[in-house]
Amino acid sequence: MNIILPKRIDGAKPEVLSGARQITVIGANGAGKTRFTASLINSFPHKAFTLSALKALFSEGVRSKLEGSIDMLYEERASSSHIIKGDASSEFDRLLFLLLHDEFVDMLAYKAKLLSGEKTGMPATKLDDVARRWEEVFPQNRILRFGGKILFTSENDDKPYSSLMLSNGEKTVLYYIGAVLYAMPGAVIFVDAPETFLHHSIMQALWNVIEEMRPDCTFIYNTHDIEFASSRIDNVCIWVRSYDAFNQAWDYEIVSNSTFPDGIYYDILGSRKPVLFVEGDDLHSIDSKLYPLIFTEYTVKPLGSCNKVIEVTRSFNDMQAFHHLDSHGIVDRDRRSDKEVEYLRDKKIFVPDVAEIENILMLEGVVRAVARHFHRDENRVFSKVKRAVINMFRSELKQQALLHVRHRVKRNVEMRIDRKFQNIGALEEHMYDLVNEINPRGIYDELCRQFHAYESNNDYAAILKVFNDKTMLNNSNVGALCGLGSKESYIKAVLTILKEDGRDAASIRAAVKECFGISRQVSNKSAGETNEIDK
Repeated sequence: MNIILPKRIDGAKPEVLSGARQITVIGANGAGKTRFTASLINSFPHKAFTLSALKALFSEGVRSKLEGSIDMLYEERASSSHIIKGDASSEFDRLLFLLLHDEFVDMLAYKAKLLSGEKTGMPATKLDDVARRWEEVFPQNRILRFGGKILFTSENDDKPYSSLMLSNGEKTVLYYIGAVLYAMPGAVIFVDAPETFLHHSIMQALWNVIEEMRPDCTFIYNTHDIEFASSRIDNVCIWVRSYDAFNQAWDYEIVSNSTFPDGIYYDILGSRKPVLFVEGDDLHSIDSKLYPLIFTEYTVKPLGSCNKVIEVTRSFNDMQAFHHLDSHGIVDRDRRSDKEVEYLRDKKIFVPDVAEIENILMLEGVVRAVARHFHRDENRVFSKVKRAVINMFRSELKQQALLHVRHRVKRNVEMRIDRKFQNIGALEEHMYDLVNEINPRGIYDELCRQFHAYESNNDYAAILKVFNDKTMLNNSNVGALCGLGSKESYIKAVLTILKEDGRDAASIRAAVKECFGISRQVSNKSAGETNEIDK
C-alpha cells in the first residue's frame, strides 16, 4: 500500500511510503502530530480504523462516524439484533457487545448445520481468539461465557466477575486485541497513544502480537514515547516538528528509529522543561490561557477532561527513568474531599484551594491586583466583591451542600460496591445497608453547619473552596468594580497584566501559587538562575 504523507511547509513534494507496515508519528506536545495523523486518516476514507484506549474507556456518549469503526459496527448489530440488547455506553462496552453478539450468531449457525445433518466442527470465534491471547498476557486470569455474559476469573478468586472489576490495563489489552479483529481487510489502523494504561513490561510484546494478528494491515502509531518508537522493528518513524495552520502544512522528517537525532529528544521533552497537564482545550478554556502565565517554569499542555490529566500525568512520571523531568497536572478541586485532594497531590496533581478555575480569578490577591492596576480603591472593590459572593453563597447554601453530598455519596457507593460478591443476595444485602452506612442526611447536616459557619464568619477563602458557581464572575460585579465591563473583560485584564509582567503580575502569581500550596524559591548559582518549584 502506498501512503502519501501530508503537505510540507517548505513546499517540497510529500514523500510516498510504499509497503510500510509500521509507521510511528512522534513529536512534542503542540507540534501538530495529532493533526498530522488526522490528515492521514482523511486520506483513507474507506480503510482507516482508529484505536484509542483512553477514548474507548472514558469517552462515554462520543461515537466515531468512521466507516467500519467499532461504533458503526455496533450500531448496525444493535439495530438489527434479536439476540441481545444493545445499550452499551462506551466503545469498550460496545466491543464486548460485538464479541458476544457474534459468538451467539456463530453458535446458532453451528447448531443449525448440525440439525440439518451437516457434519461440521465447532467454529473458532473472535471471542475464542481474544480469550486465548488475553490469557497469554494475563496467565492467571480466564475469560468465561456464562449466562449470556462475558465474565472473568482470576487465580486468586475463582468467583466470576464482570468487566467492571478489571483494571484499566486489563481493559486496554482486551480492547486492543478484540478491536483489531474487527478492522476491515487491508485496513490502515491508527493507534493514538499506544502506551496509555500499559506497563512497559508488556507493551512492546503486546503490540508485536497485535501486529502479527493482522498481517494484512498497516499500523500507524501517534505517540510521544520514544522508547516505544524504537521498539518497532520494521518501522518508519516520522518526526513532526511544527504545523502551519493557515497553509495546513507540516515541518516533518523521516528519521531512523535506531539513531534518533538529539533534537528529537529536546523537542519532545519541551526544551528540557517539565510539562504541566491541565484541563480544557487550547482555544476556549481559561486554564490553557492562565496557567502558562502563572507557571512559567512549565510547558503547559491542555488535555480536556480531569480523568485524562490524572492518567497522563501518572503515565508521564512513570517514564521518569527515561526523561528525568518532574512533571505535574492540575485539576479543579470541585467537590473533592480533603482525602481525595491529598491522594491526588501525592500523585503530583496540583489541586487548588478553590472549587474551580473561575474561583481562582476571584482570589483576594487577584481582585486587589486588578483593582490597583486600573487605579481603583482595592479595599473598597474587594469589600464589595466579598459581600456579593457571601450573599450569593448564603442564598444557595443548601443547594451547594446537597451537591457536595451527592458527590460524596457517589464516591462512597462506588468504593463500597467495587468488590466481588458470591451471589446477588449478598449484593442486595450489602446495598440495603448502604444508606445507613453512608448516612447522606448526616453528611448534609454537617455540611450545612460548616457552610453556615463560613457565611456567618465572612470566611471568603473557605467559601471559594466549596462554592461551585459559573455565574460568580458576572454576579459579583467584579469587572465593573475594577473599571471594566463584562466577565470577559475582567478575564482579559488578568491575562494582560500577567503578560506585562509587572508588580501586579507578581501579586497575582503569588496569590495563585499560594492557592495551590506552592512556594517559588529562586536560587542563584554560578551557571545562572535556577527556579525550583516546591510543594
